[in-house]
Amino acid sequence: MGKYRAVIGLEMHCELKSNSKVFSSARNSYNEIPNDNVRPVDMAFPGTLPVVNKKCVQDALMMSMVLNCKQPEYMYFDRKNYYYPDLPKGYQITQMASPVGVDGHIEIEVNGKRMPVLIHDIHLEEDAASLDHYFDTSCIDYNRAGVPLLELVTEPCLSSAEEAVAFLEHMRSAYKYCDVSEADTKKGQIRCDVNVSIMDMDAKEFGTRVEVKNINSFGNVYDAINYEIKRQSELKSQGRYDEVEQETRRFDEESGTTIRMRSKVDAIDYKYFVDPNIPKFKIEKSWLEEIRKNIPLLALERKDKYMKDYNLSEYDAGVIVKEKEYALYFEECLNLGIDAKTASNWLTTQILGEINHEEISLKDFYLTPVLLKQIIDEINAGTISSKQAKEIFYKAVEAKKEPKSFINSDMAQISNQEELTKIITTILSQNETQVEQYKNGKDNLFDYFVGQVMKETRGKANPVLTKEILKKELDK
Repeated sequence: MGKYRAVIGLEMHCELKSNSKVFSSARNSYNEIPNDNVRPVDMAFPGTLPVVNKKCVQDALMMSMVLNCKQPEYMYFDRKNYYYPDLPKGYQITQMASPVGVDGHIEIEVNGKRMPVLIHDIHLEEDAASLDHYFDTSCIDYNRAGVPLLELVTEPCLSSAEEAVAFLEHMRSAYKYCDVSEADTKKGQIRCDVNVSIMDMDAKEFGTRVEVKNINSFGNVYDAINYEIKRQSELKSQGRYDEVEQETRRFDEESGTTIRMRSKVDAIDYKYFVDPNIPKFKIEKSWLEEIRKNIPLLALERKDKYMKDYNLSEYDAGVIVKEKEYALYFEECLNLGIDAKTASNWLTTQILGEINHEEISLKDFYLTPVLLKQIIDEINAGTISSKQAKEIFYKAVEAKKEPKSFINSDMAQISNQEELTKIITTILSQNETQVEQYKNGKDNLFDYFVGQVMKETRGKANPVLTKEILKKELDK
């Protein structure tokens, strides 16, 4: 970007998880059959009235607290008036004057460093229907009309695509940890509008803000921001910055560019006013306290805890907290008495490797923490070696049978000191040349002797005890 500084603000939309929609009794679930999750109120039929979904309000207030926002004393909703084919009422029920949260802040991690992000507001609203565009026609699917939507608006406090994506990933994680949304971008449950402007390094005023609407993946957010920074910077360098106007653009995945849609409409043009069909109600402090008590530890807090309490590396802790289901699996292992480092090693290598290979979710993985403990207990008892444990792991996963069904007496490790000493002395006597070379400083031959012992015992020799006896015998 050179001599210019980017200023970025985000508007993140996240669909909430609930049995019914935010103002109607229609089912709130992902549905590939068009116009199946619909009730008369979603279609704006005459005489229908909205009824507020309490769970949606509760979840919205929880996220407001997560963002360290101020909550309002009274809850009420506004009408945002505009015409669009996917908006049957001609207005959207949203919050303008009294959002569920204002003036917040949250800490995120970018490239290993923590930084604060300032939150302008977070508000609860209904989603619009969706349009499916074909060659010469467009169809409206009303399944999404009335789906509960949380819109989170940051202050213009981000300065790069990396920071923007780190914030979005942090918030997706928070939504999932708090269990208020599945936050699945593939199902369109998270969408993002990006506001980008550039300014001289020493300037006091922001440049002209351009909004890129409805970006549906974090990779596209990254590319759209970088494209806009480049486009605006080149125009400014050429003395053509007046060509950057306040407008709405869209991101085109094929070309990796943003394309003009229309001039930006200011908020005043939406003619907001309080929705007369939804009575204002007081938010009791006791309710807020109850909600606050149910906020779980989020990803960064868990990461700090794992590093401090269990001495996990920053990398391992980061991998485990990346997804809520990973953290829950790890914590269940701890509750079963499995050593933290052992649980971490199995989870971050064998288990995540297997679910990524199979392309399944961890919650669908056969080997639960209880079954994993069967393997780890046998290692700790000296019954099986680490190599055998991995073989049993893969057999159990493939056959979907308990690991203990693959553990038998033939697998038992040789941990008898007298027996191992006898095997080792025999091997050393058969490799006198190598023993002499080892004593003359060729230390790497030690691993050769270990390998010979393992070969002789078909991998059953206790590796720790083998090394101890070998060292002792070779030093004689």
